[in-house]
Amino acid sequence: MHDFPILRDLVILVAAAIPVVIAAHRLRVPSVVAFLLTGIAIGPHGLGLIGRQDSVAGLAELGVLLLLFTIGLELSLSRVVRLGRLVLQGGGLQLVGTAAAVAAVAVATGTAGNAAVLYGALVALSSTAIVLRVYTDRGELDTPHGRVVVAVLLFQDLCVVPLMLLIPVLAGGAAGGAGTTDAIVRTFGLSLAVLAALVLGGRLLVPRVLERVAALRNREIFTLSIVLFGLGAAYVTASFGLSLAIGAFIAGLVIAESEYGLQALSDVLPFRDTFSGIFFISVGMLLDTGLLVQRPLTLLGAAAAVVLLKTVVAAVATYSLGRSLQVSVMSGLALAQVGEFSFVLAGVAAPLGLLPPDHFQVFLGASVASMLATPFVIAAAAPVAEAVCRLSRRPAIELLPHETDRVARLEDHVIIVGYGLNGRNLARVLRAAGIGYVILEQNGQVVRRARLEREPILFGDGTRHEVLERVGIAKARVIVFAISAPAAEHRGVAVARQLNPGIRIVVRTRYVAALDDLSRAGADEVVPEEFETSLEVFARVLRLYGIPSNTIEREVAAVRGEHYGVLRGLALPGLKLDALKHLGVHAALDTVEVEEGARAIGESPTTLDLRRETGTTLIAVVRDGKALYTPDPEFRFRAGDTVVLVGQGEALVKACGVFRAGH
Repeated sequence: MHDFPILRDLVILVAAAIPVVIAAHRLRVPSVVAFLLTGIAIGPHGLGLIGRQDSVAGLAELGVLLLLFTIGLELSLSRVVRLGRLVLQGGGLQLVGTAAAVAAVAVATGTAGNAAVLYGALVALSSTAIVLRVYTDRGELDTPHGRVVVAVLLFQDLCVVPLMLLIPVLAGGAAGGAGTTDAIVRTFGLSLAVLAALVLGGRLLVPRVLERVAALRNREIFTLSIVLFGLGAAYVTASFGLSLAIGAFIAGLVIAESEYGLQALSDVLPFRDTFSGIFFISVGMLLDTGLLVQRPLTLLGAAAAVVLLKTVVAAVATYSLGRSLQVSVMSGLALAQVGEFSFVLAGVAAPLGLLPPDHFQVFLGASVASMLATPFVIAAAAPVAEAVCRLSRRPAIELLPHETDRVARLEDHVIIVGYGLNGRNLARVLRAAGIGYVILEQNGQVVRRARLEREPILFGDGTRHEVLERVGIAKARVIVFAISAPAAEHRGVAVARQLNPGIRIVVRTRYVAALDDLSRAGADEVVPEEFETSLEVFARVLRLYGIPSNTIEREVAAVRGEHYGVLRGLALPGLKLDALKHLGVHAALDTVEVEEGARAIGESPTTLDLRRETGTTLIAVVRDGKALYTPDPEFRFRAGDTVVLVGQGEALVKACGVFRAGH
């Protein structure tokens, strides 16, 4: 009988993880937290189901390798350039500020300089896996605070490799001596040379190889080639004394810059999820639960100090980007935990003597506690930010003197909350139509650019009572929420309805699940982007079948009137889409506006003789808001008139051309 200890441990590990992950899913807790709890439970300091951590250490290291490989695949230089200042300024201030603050505290308590720098680096990193998962579940990735947090996490991920290169330098510095310094310089130079060779060689070799592999149209060969590049780069870096994960990260970056990066990412993700789960379980197994019993106040105090310090530094970094105090506090709370790559750095530093076992356990306990608290901290971020704004006694919205006068004169206007693509398009249309409007936006840079374009835009949160009151919601006719955050949309709709029961509320949302909730909260019109795209396709297909436009509009209105139920697969007995039945119906109604330069201008209904020429009948003309069913003999068509016609589908198209320019 063969004995495979690692197979036994894997069976226990997976069997224990499944029910915990299921429970976490039902409680809407990130799976990373479930993996950590699983490791704590089955590890040598818990139930002892797996007594030796080294039995899964190899798999855990493979998990880190694949984790960094996929992070590299997900990153790209174009993405970094697009986020620009958010990444460099926001991420740089957060990382350097946190590391410096922690290092200063460590030095003040008697810690050696090199160890203090290490502690700063460990605490500065946040958990990309947990934060992005929580934000995705909450639909907050595309919010003002979500964009800042993603940019900072991106910067941290880019800094993982330099930090890993820094650890051997710090360990060498502990020994001292000129010889040691020379060795450090040589090691660092060799490391940079190896990484540069990997990047340059990969940029030349990888695209050419993948192009030939892709030409074979064999997915198995393509996946094997991707894995070969990742593992091969990891082997090269390990051969020169560097980390396996660094090579995998570089390989991921190189592949991501090729046109095959997206396919490579989709092929590797299933492996990443499995092995990174093993990694997080192995981290949980390292935690000494006895320390929790012996020194609970030490661990909880350390965790609380980490969360508070990181929140403050990240909030200051966000505020420096021109974001509001509310967005800054919410961003700081989201970045307040210790990240998964901190464990990777700690695992590299511990064997080098930079992290004594007792310090490692305190760090591990505080880090796991901060990660476990993250979903609850993010959930509480909005009310905490509101409380901070109230305590700061800063005005919810600051108006310049000329803005105060402009807002005071607003009446029967439109309030646009959010100045993204949809907000800009709406503002452009309202300006062309001569309708008064005011814009609310929380991104300081966007506000400054829009003010240069003379837009009536103000810096403020359009979901708060004080802000909406200052922009005259009591006298407004319409408020449009053009933001991408279900929680903020819901709160804004409720506040707007409370402040002005008669206002028309329009919400643009990306999330179909929010449609019913927003309607119940008081929204008059909810426009889900993906369904509106489907309706546009539906309308265009019907036009290709020659169905009159008024019939198409009626069918589209029916779908909207039933809250897109037919597109959501709901059984709606009252909804009848009968546009296609009109294919055999010859009489239909259509309207057309007379355009400048049209042949009909200056003509009368008699001289045009539409029935003889096109087979349609003119039944009314709308001019200046009044319908004329029997125009007098002196009547002549002019630009801006609306003509009502009855006839066949093709005949209507021909008749409409008479009233349009260029026909």
